[in-house]
Amino acid sequence: MSEKNNLLLSSTERANNWLNIIDDYDDIIKIKKLLDDNDKTNLIEAFHKNLEFGTGGMRGEIGIGSNKINKYTIGLATQGLANYLKKKIKGNIKACIAYDTRLFSKEFAYEVAQIFSSNNIKPYLFSDIRPTPVLSYAVRKLYCQCGIMITASHNPKEYNGYKVYWSDGGQIVNPHDLNIINEVNQLNDISDIKSNDKNSIQLIDDIIDKSYLKEVSKLSLFPNENSKLKILYTPIHGTGIKMVPEAMKRFGFKNVSIIKSQENPDPNFSTVKSPNPEEYYALEEGIKELKNTKSNILLATDPDADRVGVVELDNNGKEIILNGNQLASLIVHYVISQKKRDKSLKKNSFVAKTIVTTPLIDKICMKYSVSCYSTLTGFKNIAKLIDDKKNEKFIAGGEESYGYLVDDFVRDKDAVISSSIICEISNYNMTKGMNLSKHLNKIYDEYGYYKEELVSMTFKGIEGKKKIDKIMNDYILNPPKTIFSKKIKSFINYNEENNDDIIKSKSNVLQFITNENYILTLRPSGTEPKIKFYFSINCKNVFDDIKKIKYLLNNEIQKIKNKYE
Repeated sequence: MSEKNNLLLSSTERANNWLNIIDDYDDIIKIKKLLDDNDKTNLIEAFHKNLEFGTGGMRGEIGIGSNKINKYTIGLATQGLANYLKKKIKGNIKACIAYDTRLFSKEFAYEVAQIFSSNNIKPYLFSDIRPTPVLSYAVRKLYCQCGIMITASHNPKEYNGYKVYWSDGGQIVNPHDLNIINEVNQLNDISDIKSNDKNSIQLIDDIIDKSYLKEVSKLSLFPNENSKLKILYTPIHGTGIKMVPEAMKRFGFKNVSIIKSQENPDPNFSTVKSPNPEEYYALEEGIKELKNTKSNILLATDPDADRVGVVELDNNGKEIILNGNQLASLIVHYVISQKKRDKSLKKNSFVAKTIVTTPLIDKICMKYSVSCYSTLTGFKNIAKLIDDKKNEKFIAGGEESYGYLVDDFVRDKDAVISSSIICEISNYNMTKGMNLSKHLNKIYDEYGYYKEELVSMTFKGIEGKKKIDKIMNDYILNPPKTIFSKKIKSFINYNEENNDDIIKSKSNVLQFITNENYILTLRPSGTEPKIKFYFSINCKNVFDDIKKIKYLLNNEIQKIKNKYE
């Protein structure tokens, strides 16, 4: 029997099983339509497997089916988590739940709370949208054993997701992730979900908001009372509107304008192709307004406000979009140098970043004798590091994907904190006759010029997964001898055992490094049907050298695109 026939049989069986269990009329009609369709493609995509509960939770397209995000797959994940919590923890168990502005986020959050309540787990629920970092903070503040954030972060509108946090406020890591996955997999079907009690649900709002914003305001390192900085902000229809403007106000910034067309929550993200501040199309509306108002800086946060993009104008009124590596470098440099200046930099301070984030941060830390640790990709690994290094003090860090954190009272990337700090850096530069770009050039003059790029290739569905696996296998079985026209010094397969004190777990990541410390990293996304190629190349901050490395970089990118796109 062919693979497609096998998939059709298993998909049909799962769909019919759901029909025998669920009692929602609309969902029954949707499943029957999939079964009756002559073209079985949609049926197979919806039911060919159970949506995987990954190492941080789940993310997928909204829709009916075992391989989609819906109240049933959300319910299975929550029931499996509840079962694990009750096995792992003796006594009373508490969980905190928050949600973003996406389709069904509120409904999914209330379903999660109800399931926890039905399993004798005390649910604390925000009554309205909140940023992801506020959820992380609430878990710690309320001494919860876990937290759930309903969000698909920066994914397109058709997605939603389910992030799981542990008692430290960071996303789950080994062994909890694997143990929860095991509990979810042991459930027979959706009839195992307990969801009949909501009596113990407690709404939380002001008590957390006030406490969180108070902590954020303490992070200011430069007085901003008389700031003339003209700030433009967009939440891109997301949760940032709840916290970012107020945090900026508490930092002393009074001249903050919000882009009206993107101010209100909108699950369809109607003004953008996708609400990802890493992409130009998500910033277009803001850039137009930036030019019209001649503001000093534009900040744009993603739907759950854990990422922030930044734009400013050059002397000719042309937009300058700062990438994640540049912003991470600016934040780390500013926090360390300001703390050094006011003598608050402690000897045990450390910075954390991921293996695909710019090596420029390592150089900055080296100058100031601050430890810099690199983790696997994903902020959960930085959060785990913060927890592991209790005898040291995390002061700042981040990853290239526009996610940063200052201080450790939150254990996830935080666009509320980052936006406020970035505005403060911009204001500080203003007093020195500079903007962020000129500040960055000064850093390049001192430490060297670093150029990084990310190329993401999307391959959807079952065949797409095979394609991604094939690309990874190609690089393992036939590793390139050169990258950027330079000989490779080392090849690291993070799926194999290593002796790194920081990176102790395995991951599906490949990294190639030259003698010049040029780096190519490959990694399949854990949240989207993508394979990601990370490029890092550096030189002295000299025009001819920069021209050369840009040529080498573009040439390497084009070779890969020609081969796989």
